[in-house]
Amino acid sequence: MSETITEQLRQEIVTALDNFDNDQIARILDAINIAQHADLLDSIPHHQRQLIWPHVLHQNIGPVLLEANDEVRDNKLEEFSSRQIAEIIETLPDVDDQADIILSLPAEKLVSVLHIIDGQKKARLEAVLSYSEDTAGGLMNLDQITIRADVTLDVVLRYLRIRGEMPTHTDQLFVTDRYDKYQGALFLHDLLTNDTDSQVQQIMHIEVEAFDAQMPDSEVARKFEDNDLISAPIIDNVGRLIGRITVDDVVDVIREEGDQTVMNMAGLAEDEDLFSPVLVSSRRRAIWLGVNLLTAFLAAAVIGFFEKTLDQVVALAILLTIVPSMGGIAGLQTLTLVIRGLALGQLGSSNFRSLLIKELSVSLINGFIWALAVALFSLVWFRDYRISIVIGLALMVNLLVGALSGVYIPILMKKAGIDPALAGGVALTTLTDVIGVSAFLGLATLVLL
Repeated sequence: MSETITEQLRQEIVTALDNFDNDQIARILDAINIAQHADLLDSIPHHQRQLIWPHVLHQNIGPVLLEANDEVRDNKLEEFSSRQIAEIIETLPDVDDQADIILSLPAEKLVSVLHIIDGQKKARLEAVLSYSEDTAGGLMNLDQITIRADVTLDVVLRYLRIRGEMPTHTDQLFVTDRYDKYQGALFLHDLLTNDTDSQVQQIMHIEVEAFDAQMPDSEVARKFEDNDLISAPIIDNVGRLIGRITVDDVVDVIREEGDQTVMNMAGLAEDEDLFSPVLVSSRRRAIWLGVNLLTAFLAAAVIGFFEKTLDQVVALAILLTIVPSMGGIAGLQTLTLVIRGLALGQLGSSNFRSLLIKELSVSLINGFIWALAVALFSLVWFRDYRISIVIGLALMVNLLVGALSGVYIPILMKKAGIDPALAGGVALTTLTDVIGVSAFLGLATLVLL
């Protein structure tokens, strides 16, 4: 789905929501796929999500939750009872998908849901849950097809016809002995192109590697990438075949690792919601801003060693680095979130204003908190209330500039044909440095001279 279509869908949904046109909302949702459902939910504010969820078909809720942002999924699951969650899990055919939903729950609710689920399905689910979610065992599914080495291809073909269907992403059948020990793989193209009187053991591939269930998911992803795999067998510590991993699960791992790397660079959680509540976003980012403030004060303290040579402007010189530094890190957080939103097609004209208001609100809250902290610290340090007023006001101004820059810079760069992921940080840092220093020294000139 192209970005233009995504923005068009988003505008249609927003218009229907504004007009309280439930029939139009239902028609739009009926015409789009699961991934588009999730994309719409990820890219609109919370109050609009709440109006859309009642129109999502029951059988689609589970798949949509799996595709949606983790924070969006977790917030929605909190609204469901244990029985409702169990019913949602029943609609998911793959055990690894069921496990993803289960692992999103608090411990007490997780246990409650497991008690409700049917016995046989519960056993399959617990087999996956027994492994950490960041291992091959946590990624595996239990829907593999196994065959014996001493049967003919004709027998295998008849067996497949009796089954009537094969699991998705099946490119090979796994060969095991009577104790379920993994022996090799039979590729479907070999099955279809060889004499049906041939035995499996004559054409099976014993060199196809089985992954240990405890293998880290990052290593699994690398092996899939290096070997162009579609699926791979999973074995336990004694070599028994217990499941398989398919390429769709590996793509999710790669995407999550990429998101984590980008978001962590700005001190944001990898599951940060584009439209998470203002107070929640403020609390998360305040921690990173506080850490940055400590480093800024450290730089200021180093400058303070030269106090005697800086004469009458020593206080300003010592505190000068704090304002641009704080504005820069605040702007980088917003910049990172916006760049990801643009890359995923979650940000456009229909939701730009909502995001701008949210980011300005976050900056106002954090600006007030940290401006007050810096002002009080400066008052204790220099015993001059005028300096406290100057740095407090300058810090609030630069945090607002950082938020505005973080929203507008990537959008303007994209329109100009420039990759905001490459140049956005440099442009933002330059702007917040210039504005920060100008605001600080400009206010100091007005107040102190």
